[in-house]
Amino acid sequence: MWSQLSQRCWFLALATGLGLTACVDNLSETEASVDPQEPPFIIRSTEEDWVILEKRIKEAFEQRLDLLPMGDLVAKIGLTFLGTPYAPNTLDPAGEEGLVVEVQELDCVTFVETVLALSRVVHDLGVAGYRETSSQEIRRSYWEQLEALRYRDGHLDGYLSRLHYFSDWIKDNAKLGVVEEVFESYPARIDTEPITFMTAHPDAYWQLREDPTLVPAMKKIEEDLSQQSRAYIPEINIYDVEQDILNGDIVAATSSLAGLDIAHTGIAIRKEGRVHLLHAPLVGGVVQVSAKPLAERILDLERQDGVMIARPLD
Repeated sequence: MWSQLSQRCWFLALATGLGLTACVDNLSETEASVDPQEPPFIIRSTEEDWVILEKRIKEAFEQRLDLLPMGDLVAKIGLTFLGTPYAPNTLDPAGEEGLVVEVQELDCVTFVETVLALSRVVHDLGVAGYRETSSQEIRRSYWEQLEALRYRDGHLDGYLSRLHYFSDWIKDNAKLGVVEEVFESYPARIDTEPITFMTAHPDAYWQLREDPTLVPAMKKIEEDLSQQSRAYIPEINIYDVEQDILNGDIVAATSSLAGLDIAHTGIAIRKEGRVHLLHAPLVGGVVQVSAKPLAERILDLERQDGVMIARPLD
């Protein structure tokens, strides 16, 4: 009945009011070893992915983007992905949980993770470090950053260690000092709705469907998340705080769908005095900058009712 959808694809389909048929499994990837001794888990990638990543890093240093504040660095690197095709399901191939490195096709969350991981590699290396670092070491730096962003406490330890809910992603990465939450007080409101989406729809996730013993553990994660404070800016107040949203801030659009915390993610881009959203949308099919400013865009979308903002840290 349910197609094998990643949470990100499913969230997007619902957030935009589209049906399940809007998400098609077009995953085609091979497993490539980055280092026979590292890491202690599978990395699923292609050589072409690594070539693209290394090219992006090389170009960043040629333009001395490493000298920029982190937010501007994130924005600049994010813009290099304009036109990259949207694709769901890339994190959910068959088999055991592994670290997926995929930059040729992105969804709204893998776009944010890819850009932030790249930005942190560039920032941490610096141009002097880059000149002394081998291709193998650069690849290792990237996958270490990606693992740290995507998995709880920065470590991949099976399917349940992945930060499936983006409010959880924000809080975990804030704990690690990667981002900081913005707007935790007025005019922010606290979202008190319980998070239940994955365990309410276990058939939508092949891992939960094929191993029902994971469902109680996932439910415990949801219960713990539901107890945490989730501050967000309601859609009617986004324009009022727009001047405080910086270039490169991570934008998480909150969901009005029962049991779901976040419907969509992207990166804030300041354009002609307004904040727009750099994102990988299901509708439109490629990474793009929103035509409308963020405040108007959220008001126009039925399934999105506000934003959480996370600021990348140096």
